[in-house]
Amino acid sequence: MSFFESQLFKDVQTQNVFSDCKTFADAIARVNWQSACKSYEQLAPLNDAQLSEFVNAHFITSPVLTMGTKADTSSVKQYINSLWTGLRREADIPKQDSLLALKHSYIVPGGRFQEIYYWDSYFTALGLIDADKIDVVEDMLLNFIDLINDYGSIPNGNRRYYLSRSQPPVLALMVELLWEHTHRKSLNMKWLNMCVAALEKEYRFWMQGAQLLSDNILSSNRVVRMPCGGILNRYWDDAGEPRAESLREDLELAQELAEESKADFYRNIRAACESGWDFSSRWLGESNLLSSIQTTDIVPIDLNCLIYNLESRLSEFFKLLGNSEQAQHYKSLAGNRKALINTYLWNESIGFFVDYNGRLATQSPILSAAATTALFVNLASNDQATKVATLLANDFLKEGGIVTTITHTSQQWDSPNGWAPLQWFAVKGLNNYGITQLSTNIMQNWLKMVEQNFEINKCLLEKYNVCTPNVLASGGEYQVQQGFGWTNGVTTRFYKLLSD
Repeated sequence: MSFFESQLFKDVQTQNVFSDCKTFADAIARVNWQSACKSYEQLAPLNDAQLSEFVNAHFITSPVLTMGTKADTSSVKQYINSLWTGLRREADIPKQDSLLALKHSYIVPGGRFQEIYYWDSYFTALGLIDADKIDVVEDMLLNFIDLINDYGSIPNGNRRYYLSRSQPPVLALMVELLWEHTHRKSLNMKWLNMCVAALEKEYRFWMQGAQLLSDNILSSNRVVRMPCGGILNRYWDDAGEPRAESLREDLELAQELAEESKADFYRNIRAACESGWDFSSRWLGESNLLSSIQTTDIVPIDLNCLIYNLESRLSEFFKLLGNSEQAQHYKSLAGNRKALINTYLWNESIGFFVDYNGRLATQSPILSAAATTALFVNLASNDQATKVATLLANDFLKEGGIVTTITHTSQQWDSPNGWAPLQWFAVKGLNNYGITQLSTNIMQNWLKMVEQNFEINKCLLEKYNVCTPNVLASGGEYQVQQGFGWTNGVTTRFYKLLSD
């Protein structure tokens, strides 16, 4: 039995000892969790006050990370530069907690997120490189390679409760960043070999189960057999149980479900967390009803574009390493995926890339900024890029930048919110096709909003209300978080691009 399966853990989470379930999931045992659970078994049940006293006696909880006086608030640029030190963590010393100890330094996002997060780190790395902190980016890459070697994938974050899922596969993007910035000049093939070995392991993780698919088995783990017999990917989680870090919320949501439906519900919630878009109408059968979540039915455009990029980069890197056979192998895989994306994830009548519902065998009606990943990875044709840009300009571009979806819900990855990663995908994607005026407009709108918000709040945030920038972003399971790693990184890169 793990700590997260114990009666102590369940009671603490369901008796509201902490307002945020993540607090106890991240707690450090003063001795060890096994002895704490044993002591609790002898005393239980305890009332709320007694339980709180017991927890304080046996565990140490970390306060939410706030920047406070650590940051220079004279300007956005100064704030970001002063913040990197506060967000940096040195190599971990193993403790009696849920943290997966990392051997190298890393950047945490901020707020309640006091561990490394996989896909956040790529966007954070943009700002670190621009701030000449390349050593931290190198360290984060080494941490991810260690995680792949130890666990077979890069978990959502370096917590034990994240081991059953990953996040959007951006390792190839980080390798490409460092290769272009540092290692290409010295033709560091030893470094490239190390990275390619890790990228292949990540590719195997995402394709696990592909050999099992047939006319009778249409999906397994993270792979989906399309109607033509080709294979695309979906988000998944190996566990069909409530999340440790959101136990109370998951149990409450599942209360009205039939018992036989609960495992699928929990897995779909977890799979949405693997997407990084937790939560969004993209994953819902009914856009305003979280209990209708169906993430594992969805073949997402962004995930498949990122795996296309992984295949393409593996082909390129193997060519550099002199392995023409493997280079051709991955080139062929990338070509096959591109054809499938164009068949199933491109809507010609709308002129936009969309998700696909595998269970219903139909395209999703939800239009989202995830479409820009096809431009970001250079998969779109010039004609497709022009059509996507038109829709972005007409429907997605708001006062503060690109809105996440054009569907307004109470979920944080929907309208009216905008997120730094999606601004970067859009800007870089548009620039790839020479659509520079629109990309400039997005950057200018984003920076204006961030600066205006900064004048009031004196911090950068995880997300913003891009439709009404003077209103604080909302939605989701927790309050908007300060920091914030990926906002810092993308904002820094926008300043650089506009000044070049």
